[in-house]
Amino acid sequence: MKLTILGGGGFRVPLVYGALLGDHAEGRVTRVVLHDVDAGRLRAIARVLAEQAAGVPDAPEVTVTTDLDEALRGAGFVFSAIRVGGLEGRANDERVALAEGVLGQETVGAGGIAYGLRTVPVAVDIARRVARLAPDAWVINFTNPAGLVTEAMSRHLADRVIGICDSPVGLGRRIARVLGARPREAWVDYVGLNHLGWVRGLRVAGRDQLPRLLADPALLGSFEEGRLFGADWLQSLGAIPNEYLHYYYFNREAVHAYQEAKQTRGAFLHDQQARFYAGAADPGAPALDLWNRTRAEREATYMAENREAAGAGEREAEDLSGGYEDVALALMRAIARDERTTLILNVRNRGTLSPLDGDAVIEVPCLVDAGGAHPVSVDPLPDHATGLVCAVKAVEREVLAAARSGSRATAVKAFALHPLVDSVHVARRLVDGYTAAHPGLAYLG
Repeated sequence: MKLTILGGGGFRVPLVYGALLGDHAEGRVTRVVLHDVDAGRLRAIARVLAEQAAGVPDAPEVTVTTDLDEALRGAGFVFSAIRVGGLEGRANDERVALAEGVLGQETVGAGGIAYGLRTVPVAVDIARRVARLAPDAWVINFTNPAGLVTEAMSRHLADRVIGICDSPVGLGRRIARVLGARPREAWVDYVGLNHLGWVRGLRVAGRDQLPRLLADPALLGSFEEGRLFGADWLQSLGAIPNEYLHYYYFNREAVHAYQEAKQTRGAFLHDQQARFYAGAADPGAPALDLWNRTRAEREATYMAENREAAGAGEREAEDLSGGYEDVALALMRAIARDERTTLILNVRNRGTLSPLDGDAVIEVPCLVDAGGAHPVSVDPLPDHATGLVCAVKAVEREVLAAARSGSRATAVKAFALHPLVDSVHVARRLVDGYTAAHPGLAYLG
């Protein structure tokens, strides 16, 4: 079976390939095609993968190409992890927003909107090409903003595009670990949008263990989200939020921390990865070792500003490992082999959350089989969560409309309606700033 990875020169591709190396069952991926617009990054990542595969029997064959149509033809699965504008674009997203005193994070607030406006036209073109060249392929989308991009692609691929994210997986794993349960044996009641969801229950053998956690401040303070949000706030919510909700609940502190940081996350990753790719270009350099060291630093510094603002300390050693590659592999196995499983995924709503229409992409537990991912019915959200989900989904819809029409006024509306942008005047200046910084946004009239 052929797996095509779009954004194949991306830094996290070896995580996916490493997971594939451990799969020896019938129907496994036997060929991996890496596609990227940057041939140099492709060569660097191909070197890492070659070193990963050394000594592994029947390792999937790896080829690289900068021809998108060639990459897509004959694919059984397409893994999309593109970054339109690169890390320089992410750094610009952060810089423009922070200059206006608002958040520039790549998926939340102004930065997420800018990234979406830049990415949606490219993602839609990919979806159309998949529909034409590989109509039987399943697309697994990790491209951020994952929910928004998955919804854009679903308008052309329907349910054959499924979004994935490692945040809910990591959150459920941490809660289970604190409660002394095995993550694989726990049912995580999670619902929301991508990077905007809440764990409302964790059932082991049919019994909800979350109330025990919420009643114990010491237990709440023993894992990352408990330290990030504080025990009192989690008890008030009666749920455990996704870590990205820190940007909403503690927005002023988060913006201040980002403004005070020596460099933004995007700028840090830009410099860090520039060193990695330059080093990996040396034929004599140990590419895999260089990648492992760079990855360890990347994981350890994840959301560092938020943790510093909250006094949450360093990340736990158990959390310095990947997650989305395991979700991607489990999803592919379930569909290709009809190995039924339950995963938290980004899929079309289909009546799961009543305030949203059926085509809205949400993030919920799904039963996965050969027919794809089927969202599990969930209880209604509390009013405060419903309001936030509906507000952010409305913003996503304006982003999609702006990308489709090229309307500057619609883009301004998307920024102005976001809960973390506090003025229409700011929204207008953000659109001016982003169109000046990104040639890819020149389509906004």
